[in-house]
Amino acid sequence: MRQPSEISLLIVADDLLARAGLAALLAGQPGLSIAGQSDCGPQLDALVQEHAPDALLWDLGWDFGEAENSRLLERLIDFSARLPVLALLPDGEEAGQVWAAGVSGLLPRQVDGERLAAALNAIAAGLLVVDPGQRDLLATPPDATPAELLEPLTPREEDVLALLADGLTNRAIARQLAISENTVKFHVQSLLGKLDAQSRTDAVVRATRLGLLIL
Repeated sequence: MRQPSEISLLIVADDLLARAGLAALLAGQPGLSIAGQSDCGPQLDALVQEHAPDALLWDLGWDFGEAENSRLLERLIDFSARLPVLALLPDGEEAGQVWAAGVSGLLPRQVDGERLAAALNAIAAGLLVVDPGQRDLLATPPDATPAELLEPLTPREEDVLALLADGLTNRAIARQLAISENTVKFHVQSLLGKLDAQSRTDAVVRATRLGLLIL
C-alpha cells in the first residue's frame, strides 16, 4: 500500500520487458510507489486518470531515433503538459526533440536505480533533471531563442524542417522530397542561419518554441 509520503508513478514503455526491468530496478528504492505499468497507447490515458500519479517514468526504447517518432513525441507533449515526465533515452542524439516536448527530465537508459529514484523525486518536486552530457539544454535560457525568425522560411525549408524533427538523415530527406542530398544540405544550412541555431537538434528545439513545429 502506498504511504502518504511516497511518490506515485507510472512506468511507460512499449517493451514489456523494459517495463518489468524498471519496476524491478525501483522495487527497493524508498519513497516511491509504482501505481502501474503501460505502453504509450490508450491504456495509459485510463491509468493516468485512474491513479493520478505524481510522475511518469517513460522509457523511449533502444530504437528511438531510428524509427518514425512523431506519434511518440505527440504523446510526450500531451502528458508532459499534465504532469512531470522523466524520459529515458538510448543516447543523446535525440535529446533536443524530447526536451522540446516538455519533459522534466532526461537520463540514459543505463541509469542505475538509486540515480533514477533521485531523479523521480526531483521532478516530482518541480525540478528539472538532465544527464551531465545534456546540461546545455538547461544552460540555454528561454530568452536565448529568437522572438521571431531572422528571415521567413520557404515552403521547401518547412518541409525539410518537419523531416529533421522526425530524425531523418540528409539522405532520407532527399529520398522523401525527391531532391539531391546536396540540396538538402543547402536547405539545412539555411535553416540553421534563419533560426540562429548551432545544430540540427538546436534548430528543431528553436522551431518548436517558435511554434513552427508541432511535434
